[in-house]
Amino acid sequence: MRIAAIKNPDEKRAIARTVLESLTEWFEVEESREGYIRDCAGWTFLAAKEEDQVRGFLCLKETGNATVELAVMGVMKEYHRNGVGRELVEKAKEAAKADGYEFMQVKTVKMGMYEDYDRTNLFYISCGFRELEVFPLLWDEANPCQIYVMSLNG
Repeated sequence: MRIAAIKNPDEKRAIARTVLESLTEWFEVEESREGYIRDCAGWTFLAAKEEDQVRGFLCLKETGNATVELAVMGVMKEYHRNGVGRELVEKAKEAAKADGYEFMQVKTVKMGMYEDYDRTNLFYISCGFRELEVFPLLWDEANPCQIYVMSLNG
């Protein structure tokens, strides 16, 4: 498997669509999913591929002069728990640090709300992210927003 930076906006959107539409447990709201597919064309985009078959992808967007957000990430279900996500995060950390960022953040649904998101939270924690803050109403009452952060300098 290799992780490649994708530059072509149409290829970014096609990869994002393929992966996100296969992960409706996490990306069930069509408006949000379509927003990620549209917006990813302008973000740093890393794709995990094996023999030209997409395994997953990750996008980074700047949220401050020192901070980048892991804005969206997806790994095809059949490759969950096989190191694809972890490798994408490691490459994203390298890319963000090389671009001069000091911190990376990610937003997800607060632990304890949904089993699928609990696994997502545990994944981010295992990658080195730490809890920063919960915003109970950023999205809506049923989906309190948990923000995790990590330093890229240590």
